[in-house]
Amino acid sequence: MMERSQTNTIFSESYKKLTHGRIYEFLLILFGIPIHIVTFLMYKVGKSKNLYDETYQKVMQSILTKESHITWRQQFLEQEIKRAAFFQESLSDVEIEKIVDALVEDKIKKEVEKEVDSLGYEKSQYRQYFINLLKSPKFLLISAIPGILMYVLLLLNSNPFVQFIFERVIQTVFVILGVATLVFTILYISPLDPARNLLGIEATPEQVANFNRLYGLDQPYLVQLWHSISGLFTFDLGTSYAGKEDIIASIANKFPVTLKIAIFSLAMAIIIAIPVGIISAVRTNSFLDYTFMIIALIGLSIPSFWQGLLFILTFSLELKWFPATYHPGNWMSLVLPIVVLGTSLTASIARMTRSSMLEVINEDYIITAKAKGLNERKVISKHAIRNAMIPIITVIGLLFGGMLGGSSVTEKVFNISGIGSYIVDKQFIPDIPAILGGVVYIAITISIVNLIIDILYAFFDPRIRSKMKSS
Repeated sequence: MMERSQTNTIFSESYKKLTHGRIYEFLLILFGIPIHIVTFLMYKVGKSKNLYDETYQKVMQSILTKESHITWRQQFLEQEIKRAAFFQESLSDVEIEKIVDALVEDKIKKEVEKEVDSLGYEKSQYRQYFINLLKSPKFLLISAIPGILMYVLLLLNSNPFVQFIFERVIQTVFVILGVATLVFTILYISPLDPARNLLGIEATPEQVANFNRLYGLDQPYLVQLWHSISGLFTFDLGTSYAGKEDIIASIANKFPVTLKIAIFSLAMAIIIAIPVGIISAVRTNSFLDYTFMIIALIGLSIPSFWQGLLFILTFSLELKWFPATYHPGNWMSLVLPIVVLGTSLTASIARMTRSSMLEVINEDYIITAKAKGLNERKVISKHAIRNAMIPIITVIGLLFGGMLGGSSVTEKVFNISGIGSYIVDKQFIPDIPAILGGVVYIAITISIVNLIIDILYAFFDPRIRSKMKSS
């Protein structure tokens, strides 16, 4: 019985909270429109009195009975006389009386509304009526099927953490739509002509027109945009202009390789960079600190293509430790690309970790903890690292996105058939559906990573958790 009552309260409280936002209020009405049509008719037919108006009149009468308005009137009268004298305004007694009457009326209105709101009544009586219906188990049972979308929305927003994730997912959808529209528009207005590039300069106008008709390039901008975006969400981008390969199948084959290299590069960077940054911050201006930061600076300065060629010459051709190019199924061929791609990432995270740790370990609470005799290792591990992680996590998310999007150079050096080199190869045609698919699915991956980063924020920072709960 208690659990059923709590469930009813969850729906009613969630509805009451969400209807204070215009967007959510619109979505709740839209998703629950079959229910709202019936309940609004019930409300109109069964409405015998307006509780808000009735309460408003009672409070108004109470205030007038207390004669508080007489005191307000005297105060406003003195105020207006002084104001007129100060600004040297020649106002008649009638004009001053009109101004005072308006001020008293406005004051009474505000006081009445304030007291009525404190009693829990709302101007929108239908909203209050519907909230009360949501507390009824019978109503929830009857309206469960027609209002399933509305109830799902209410459940998603009943928990602050779930609501946070839900809102971030919705934002991600809009980001993906924005990226897809931007990329398609740039390719659409590009002076490059896919038909001419593929068919050659000797192609006849009839051949070019037939090519454009075959791939829908003769259709208006909005029609082409709609087909491209709908294809992204239905996983059907058709075939590429060159080779007539299935685009989704090609991306599905190439993207895992890039993602695998990026994830292992990130793991390598985190494992090496965070301990190095912590040691540099704790032993600041020491030999270790200078050594680590010089190495990090070198790692940031080396171009990835040059580092890749150097590694191939040294570790592949001279020492013959690793293959010079990528071979599917041979994990040894992934080592050099992972190290090359993760070098600058490691250097950036190490420098950021050092900077963030230096800020934290000089805070008053860390100094106080040390003064109380706490072990330095415990102070660093339990207090300093946790509080320094927010900017580090931010940098990791940003760098991972950049690494995933900029992996084409490393893939070209090591002859990796990944998504980065795939996009580069297709952009010179330009193969619009192939490029659009590759870029958007990279954007989706980056958005998912950023969502994980945002969730980690709440895990490491209790202030963010408390703000989420109070919102």
